[in-house]
Amino acid sequence: MAGTPVSEHDLLALGDIEITGRIMPASNATFFGTATFEGLEISCVYKPVSGERPLWDFPDGTLAGREVAAYAVSEALGWDVAPPTLLRGDAPAGPGMVQAWREPDPGQDPVDLVRQDRVPEGYLHVLDAYDARDRPVSLVHEDSEALRRMAVFDVVVNNADRKGGHVLAMPDGHRHGVDHGVCFHVDDKLRTVLWGWAGEPLDPDDAADLGRLLDVLCTRDSDLLAALEDLVQPREVAAARTRVERLLRRAVMPLPSRGRPSIPWPAF
Repeated sequence: MAGTPVSEHDLLALGDIEITGRIMPASNATFFGTATFEGLEISCVYKPVSGERPLWDFPDGTLAGREVAAYAVSEALGWDVAPPTLLRGDAPAGPGMVQAWREPDPGQDPVDLVRQDRVPEGYLHVLDAYDARDRPVSLVHEDSEALRRMAVFDVVVNNADRKGGHVLAMPDGHRHGVDHGVCFHVDDKLRTVLWGWAGEPLDPDDAADLGRLLDVLCTRDSDLLAALEDLVQPREVAAARTRVERLLRRAVMPLPSRGRPSIPWPAF
């Protein structure tokens, strides 16, 4: 690779991984570390399959693959929602997911709790509730292109756990989404704090990108389709394709379900 720029993906795939700490709290074993290759280093998150907590509605040992599948869809859309993510079989605690670390800007709150009926300018209202001190508050999130596309992405991958803390605010205004281990279920599992666009028309630019994604998902020999079917079950890939078709046909962002919880718990 002499003379060739080393990408984040290269570092994650080829670097020596060293665990330097554990990220707490987390439902599954989640470690912070570094990947070093040819004198270059990148900070990363590592989630070993052996540390995955069993879930009643997802097959055991599949969460790492689902995170990588979500990244593949993010890349296919060209939206850079998920940071570079891949599977490593030779990581310190066994096979698992490795993802490039993104350091959020602590001064930005793309998802927030505010005093009830005090929605800040540039934010969308999601719901009203009470905080730990029994004070009335409103859950809000910013009305931005990056967050809107994350909401669309979550519909496509059927994200069951878009908490406020899973939205990382970058200093340049971009927003990354992380923790995509409970995605791609065949049943409707969408649980998110990003309901501000519910019932609104699908953005034309987002629809155009979804149309291109659908073309790839309908191409039998496409690299994306092959990768997804290697990471999650073929019927789960088919369900994702159906969700894209439905979203394009209706051209409207979905509404929260009336038959099950549509907000993850906790929300942050």
